[in-house]
Amino acid sequence: MRVGLGFDIHRLVEGRRLVLGGVTIPWAKGLEGVSDADVVLHAACDALLGAAGLGDIGEQFPEGDARYRDAASSELLKKVIEMLGKAGLRPVSADVIVYAEVPKLGEYKEEMRRNVSRLLSVPAERVGVKGKTYEGMGPIGEGKAIAAHVVVLVEETG
Repeated sequence: MRVGLGFDIHRLVEGRRLVLGGVTIPWAKGLEGVSDADVVLHAACDALLGAAGLGDIGEQFPEGDARYRDAASSELLKKVIEMLGKAGLRPVSADVIVYAEVPKLGEYKEEMRRNVSRLLSVPAERVGVKGKTYEGMGPIGEGKAIAAHVVVLVEETG
C-alpha cells in the first residue's frame, strides 16, 4: 500500500464555468487555469502521481503544452490512472476536502463523490468528499479562490 497527498488552488474569475470533482456547478465565476482548472481532480492527480513516485501534474501535463488548453481534468485523471496501471498500481480509496467560501457545496458533494468514485474505479463508500470554509479569511474566505486537498491510498496489483 502507498499513500499520496495532493493539493491545488485556483482563482475564481468571471467568464469560466465552475467544475469541481468533474461536476459543473452553476455559479457566476469559474476557476482560472489552462484546463478546466478543477482543483479536486488536479489534487487527485497529484496525490496519485505522488503515491506512485511519478512526479506531479505539472511535470506530466506541462502548462505550456497546447494539448491541455481547456482540457477536461477528468481526461487528465484518466491518463494518470493509466500511468498507475503501467506502474502496477491501482487506487483503493480517496478522501477529498474542498475549501470554498462560495458557492456552498452541500448539494453537490454526493455527485462529486460518485464521480470521483467512477473515475478512480473504486466503490463510492471508499470516497469521501467534504466542504470547508475559511471563515472569511484570506483569498478563499474572501471568495476569490477555491482549493482542495486529496489523500489517496493505492495498492500494488501484482
